[in-house]
Amino acid sequence: MDKTYKDALNLLTSQGKFRIKLGLERISKILNLLGNPQKKLKCVHVAGTNGKGSVCAMLSTILTEAGYKTGLFTSPHIFKYTERIKIDGNEISDDIFAEKIFKIQDLAKQNEIDLTEFEILTAVMFEYFVENGVDITVIEVGLGGRYDSTNVIENPICSIITTIDLDHTERLGGSIEKIAREKAGIIKPNCPVIVHSSNKGLDVIKSHCKENQLTVVNTMNLMFGEMSLKGYHQQENLSLVLSALQFIIPDIKVTTLQNALKKVEHFGRFQYFENKKVLIDGAHNPNGISTLRKNLDIYFKDCKKRFIFGCLRNKDYKKMIEILFNSEDEIYFNHFNHTNSATYEELSSVCKYPSKEYFGELSKDFDGVTIICGSLYMISELKDLFFDF
Repeated sequence: MDKTYKDALNLLTSQGKFRIKLGLERISKILNLLGNPQKKLKCVHVAGTNGKGSVCAMLSTILTEAGYKTGLFTSPHIFKYTERIKIDGNEISDDIFAEKIFKIQDLAKQNEIDLTEFEILTAVMFEYFVENGVDITVIEVGLGGRYDSTNVIENPICSIITTIDLDHTERLGGSIEKIAREKAGIIKPNCPVIVHSSNKGLDVIKSHCKENQLTVVNTMNLMFGEMSLKGYHQQENLSLVLSALQFIIPDIKVTTLQNALKKVEHFGRFQYFENKKVLIDGAHNPNGISTLRKNLDIYFKDCKKRFIFGCLRNKDYKKMIEILFNSEDEIYFNHFNHTNSATYEELSSVCKYPSKEYFGELSKDFDGVTIICGSLYMISELKDLFFDF
């Protein structure tokens, strides 16, 4: 019997696969058995704490608009695993996804290679993009950089390092310098590296680069007409993308950029559903939450604000809560369906303002904006609040 998407989902979420185990040995072995498809691709590699998903979304949309067959690999997904692997904005089909998941897993089992979930997905992505003849692949690092399974890329067109801040400190280190060192691990010899001048890890990144390898960009007043991605921080992300394009398509037309930036889709990043008066944002660390709060004060300055906040307990949720809320906000804490989700008691105990536990019901006479934030893993559970069915 043919394996289905549901079967593949069961495999990926099984206790043996759904874990983090950084390192390149296992992924290198399985890719070697597959004929090293990663060596047959032209790749742009993107690492960072915040902003890398937006950078990847912008860049891949622009490349597609410019006529390139473009592969995009991102994580995590919001609703389905297939969201992670796209060509020209189209997700890998359920059938092909399932077929390749079991092909990779069976090959790994035959050769006694114990792959993690992310390593299986990475191998699927590389093979799928090669089989479909993509021209350029935009690849987002899963975690860190140096030991992330995407870092088997040997000769990327360029590497982009977005905002660096404290996150995943239990794995990447408890300082900006240590985290920057892990992110800078994607830097390869003779490969251009693009970073913003405001990046907290700039000195560490510089120390990993050879002369003339690093391009440091500043945020300018980038006037490219309407952008589908909202938020003041997207100007910094766009400046990184434009610098990368100098190495990929130096003669790209302004009209191509304008058309593409109207089409960029990146679900759950300062995304407002006007008919529901609900805004969802994937901010899940203090830096991201600070950006969210600034954007709310710009775009929804005079609106009442109601929050549904949920967070993984290994995040610095105390600092996130201190940054995000003020005395005028209506606050709900949500203990969502994840083994590491912080409880209502844990969240409310570090909040100096009154709060309620979210049980799925909200007052319908609220006349402000409802903000869902704190974890990307939570968004799919709350889709009834912002989707029309």
